[in-house]
Amino acid sequence: MRFGIVRFPGSNCEQDVAHAVTYLEQDFTYIWHEETSLGEVDAVVLPGGFSYGDYLRCGAVARFSPVMEAVTRFAHEGGPVLGICNGFQILTEARLLPGALIRNEQMKFICKPVSLRVEASCDWLDKPQGTVLTVPINHGEGNYVCDERTLAQLHASNQVIVRYCAPDGSDIARAPNGATDGIAGICNEQRNVFGLMPHPERVTDPISENNTGCTDGATFFTTVIERFA
Repeated sequence: MRFGIVRFPGSNCEQDVAHAVTYLEQDFTYIWHEETSLGEVDAVVLPGGFSYGDYLRCGAVARFSPVMEAVTRFAHEGGPVLGICNGFQILTEARLLPGALIRNEQMKFICKPVSLRVEASCDWLDKPQGTVLTVPINHGEGNYVCDERTLAQLHASNQVIVRYCAPDGSDIARAPNGATDGIAGICNEQRNVFGLMPHPERVTDPISENNTGCTDGATFFTTVIERFA
């Protein structure tokens, strides 16, 4: 399977994604933000970082990059698209996913492992509901917000894929960044576009994440690999 990893000025996690898919014995190609075609790829990843320096608003400038027209066409045709951290922000700005990401509730940058509870499945994640995964977060603007109507629609369509939780899978009083309803990741109604704030690429290879041996992030990639196969 061939992953297309989009690079924007300010992206800084594209090599982490490349390492993850290579570790899983898959192919990849980098796609520069000025490209108008994705080329021959089977899935697209928008990595984390600070696209265009996060000026104006996270993802707001990247949303107008020429490559995003190709990403949008690919998504509308059913192609699997994953947005991680800044990539999630770009997907919401491009209206490929509903809602928005704003400053963390504490107004501080957060970098630490967190527990995620699987709520539903999509093209990028297929684990039993209630499964708890440990994946690191690394962001200053990961506070997911949306209006009540959008939240109701997300619930009605089972579009909330992962929520922040306690290590035992129980609810927590407040998400680490203050996200509405504890939301860490959502998909579109067609379930092929998935955005999440945590970084699964950092816990795919067991030597990653300070040699903790955690590989919980691998499932976010192996799911789409198996679906494609």
